[in-house]
Amino acid sequence: MPTVFFGTKDDPGFELERSEELIAVRTRSKRSVARAVGPVPSPLSAELDDGVLLAEYPDAGVEVYRVPVSPGARTLAERKEALRASPDVRFAGGVLVDPRTGEPVLYTENIFIKFLDTADPDDCMEVLRGAGLTVKEQVTYAANAYFVAVVEGTGQKVFDIAAELLQREDVEYCHPELIRPRARKSIFPQQWHLRKTSVNGVVIDAHANAEAAHEITRGQGITIAVIDDGIDIDHVELSGFGKLVAPRDATLQSGDPRPKDASPRFTDDHGTACAGVACGNGIDGASGVAPEARLMPIRLASGLGSQREADAFIWAADNGADVISCSWGPPDGRWWNLNDPLHRQVFPLPPSTRLAIDYCINHGRGGKGCVILFAAGNGNEPVENDGYASYSKVIAVAACNDRGGRSVYSDFGSAVWCAFPSNDMGHAPFNHARPLTPGIWTVDRVGPHGYNSGSVAEGDAAGNYTNSFGGTSSACPGAAGVAALVLSVNPALRWNEVKDLFKRACDRIDPQGGGYDANGHSPKYGYGRLNARTAVELAKPQPQSGITISRVFNEPIPDLQTVSFSLEVAEDTPVESVSVEVDLQHTYIGDLVITLLPPPETWLSPIVLHNRQGGPTRNLKKTYDAATTPALADLAGRICKGSWTLRIRDAAAQDFGALISFSLGLSFVHPDRAPVSPP
Repeated sequence: MPTVFFGTKDDPGFELERSEELIAVRTRSKRSVARAVGPVPSPLSAELDDGVLLAEYPDAGVEVYRVPVSPGARTLAERKEALRASPDVRFAGGVLVDPRTGEPVLYTENIFIKFLDTADPDDCMEVLRGAGLTVKEQVTYAANAYFVAVVEGTGQKVFDIAAELLQREDVEYCHPELIRPRARKSIFPQQWHLRKTSVNGVVIDAHANAEAAHEITRGQGITIAVIDDGIDIDHVELSGFGKLVAPRDATLQSGDPRPKDASPRFTDDHGTACAGVACGNGIDGASGVAPEARLMPIRLASGLGSQREADAFIWAADNGADVISCSWGPPDGRWWNLNDPLHRQVFPLPPSTRLAIDYCINHGRGGKGCVILFAAGNGNEPVENDGYASYSKVIAVAACNDRGGRSVYSDFGSAVWCAFPSNDMGHAPFNHARPLTPGIWTVDRVGPHGYNSGSVAEGDAAGNYTNSFGGTSSACPGAAGVAALVLSVNPALRWNEVKDLFKRACDRIDPQGGGYDANGHSPKYGYGRLNARTAVELAKPQPQSGITISRVFNEPIPDLQTVSFSLEVAEDTPVESVSVEVDLQHTYIGDLVITLLPPPETWLSPIVLHNRQGGPTRNLKKTYDAATTPALADLAGRICKGSWTLRIRDAAAQDFGALISFSLGLSFVHPDRAPVSPP
């Protein structure tokens, strides 16, 4: 059984096993071999006419079928041989499955590999050439990272090649590209969520207070990237002068993110509704939470864990996204079946995607970091099972209902950060009451396509709006809209400051049933239901004082030596935050270890700012703060008077440089504000 390592060589891997009843087919034309193109079926369809289509990836022309293995039925080998005889069939072969769930896991003949930051890029390329690999992309969001291809026809030996490379001392991560079905976060996909209103004669007061927030801002100047399936950018609510920014189809690598409807089972309806919840214009029938925010529509039809998934995040950060909304993730268990095996399965976040998210955090918004939100999930299961939504650098959004309680399907756990109004459904076995509304009213694809084919009962007669969107799929872009309102009021906020602000901007709902702990956190609602008006008020720039202590040194950093430079801080006022700016010239910054030593009076440990990253990069000019260097957050609320030392050690031979300058930026606590620290 092939073993996959999403971590380092010291971390445990997980095994996949070959299925005896599944077959994968990839065509050159990207057409289905089992469905006739015209009125006359193809002989190839007979090979799979007794099979059941389990998964398809139309962008790659791949389908996965379960076929009978009973006596008298054609064997897998016979079917493969017949299919391979067709000129249109590029691949017909066996399928690996996750033994924990039986879910098909497709592998490509591509590998993600990341060498150590300190590795020489020329040496990295030599290793790849020696292994017979072809570089398809040099990944830009992580040092010494590559997306490479093995020789076509290698098949499952790609696992052996990846495992062998991972054992090298200079390789940090290495795994084949694995693709699983990407689950959407919608149940039955209601505008009571924006303000108190009446629906069907019933007063609904369980909203996120967005209308009140619109008295201050409607999100102008901020860009929300919605990574999802196709988005109808021709809809009046999602278009207009200046609305769209850098549209992208990450799967097809084109500039057209419109729905493609690649098959009857996989229609691109989800992304349009998500975009409408976040930032619909509110011109003709549905307003988003941030109606004047710009929209960056990014279509992603590739499977979970694909390289295109990582590419979508990089596109967002590199093209100016401030907020990134992701209403998707691993498959959910059936929320009504507490014994569903999926409730016990953990789906890790692959390093290829994690590093891309880190890139958005470290480089997005000019270094202040993109605010990234994920739907918590619709399986009524621990959110910690989902390596995407539970990642500490994103905001996991749960769903609450029109009665002010938990939506029955919403995932729960310590990683849930906040809740946002969405749909719900009654369920007598759980003693869960029926909702008062059909769901969230939002934008739908124009005309008969989408969730509403043209019925007033489902939205409007033209089919341009739906009244029943929902799931944490709807909650996530709603919270993303609040993030856009916040940044519109105060664009200087860093990603972690927005996340911390959300914690303080939540209304505690369901106080008896929420299970809130001493820190105000509920496993069902996080810190509560987001209040957009409160969030905007908290985001307004507050009075704040600060000083910068800087000195030009122009002192050498000799080869294989350690040098120290000091600055004196005379202020004895508690700080809200500390930043450090280092400007040095050096011929190989991968040799350097840079450490900040706080004054002995603070009793704080040394803080490593730079630890041999960057390889052969020349020169370093960088500002370190609590977002990039979490240890600096420990200084919040402390008096920092005394001597601060910057220690620079050259740890390898041959290169040298000089420290140009070293600066400390101190922001002092305002009486009306508590220190903000990253999560």
